[in-house]
Amino acid sequence: MKEKIMELIPGSKYLIYSIGPDKEAIETKGTFVGYAYISKDEGGICIKMDSSHGEREGMTRIIPTSMILAIDILKEKKVKKKEEEPSHYFG
Repeated sequence: MKEKIMELIPGSKYLIYSIGPDKEAIETKGTFVGYAYISKDEGGICIKMDSSHGEREGMTRIIPTSMILAIDILKEKKVKKKEEEPSHYFG
């Protein structure tokens, strides 16, 4: 059986569990919108928070990748497969 390569897809909905203050888990629920560089050595994922966050709905939360404990896929957006361009051209 061929293994599926998993990746975060912009427009998909996720529930992310991450480390918060006092080692408590923080839940962030919303739509993945992309990646961010936090520093030279650290990156993060950007989640546009949904209505479960009350007044913070619509705000984007950046979660450092080193703080992520788990990610639940709630709704995966379908991705159109791109036709691969040939790596060599012949004339």
